[in-house]
Amino acid sequence: MDYLLRDALHTGARSGSFDLDRIVSTIVAIPPTEGRVPRLGISEGGVHAAESLVLARYFMFTQVYFHRTRIAYDHHLQEALKQLLPNGSFPSPSKKDGSANEEGIDEYLKWDDWRVQCELREGRGKEHGDRLLSRDHFREVFHTVESPNRDDIEEYERVKEALDELVVHEAIAGKKWYKMEDSDVPVLSEGQSNRHVKPLSHHSTLVASLKSIAQRRLFVAKANQVKANSRRDGILKKTRGHDNERSN
Repeated sequence: MDYLLRDALHTGARSGSFDLDRIVSTIVAIPPTEGRVPRLGISEGGVHAAESLVLARYFMFTQVYFHRTRIAYDHHLQEALKQLLPNGSFPSPSKKDGSANEEGIDEYLKWDDWRVQCELREGRGKEHGDRLLSRDHFREVFHTVESPNRDDIEEYERVKEALDELVVHEAIAGKKWYKMEDSDVPVLSEGQSNRHVKPLSHHSTLVASLKSIAQRRLFVAKANQVKANSRRDGILKKTRGHDNERSN
């Protein structure tokens, strides 16, 4: 709840908002049952507020966290860090046996934002560091719908094959918005007698019907964007035209 509200505030994405006060006011302790310890849940009056929380998380991911430009910059930052960090990874704050590594912790904490930015300005991030500094990020040329079916995936693979060597990055989202199993939010019914506990997905058909996100994106260098768009349009015209003929 905390990161959703902060991210919505700083990005201006209103879709990340939800009724925090209502959720907090309806939080209850769920009594232990056979095989389960006591846990936090909500009273029945908080069902719609809980729905809004799940939807806020869904919308923030689709509109912000997996936005095409953010994905491009995530990729550039990851690749630049491989050049900057010792052996391509952050110093480990723990030893192999899981105990604290004080020297490793000190080294880990030295890699803050300021140090990374200085290293990038010195040109040590190589190609991807330069792209971050000049905002010359990779461009998306094709993406599937959020929950692609088999036909969508086949079309994606045809476009990917046609783009061939022009593809410099492929991003595949894999996110399940709500787990219907053990972590399904328990909802305590209202009333003084015969109180029972049911999961949120039992109360909300909206939550129960949410699909996992498996969207796929293809990126090319800006210099190859026109060429990539031409190849993409050619393959889509051919395949979609063929599909239309088949359906007619």
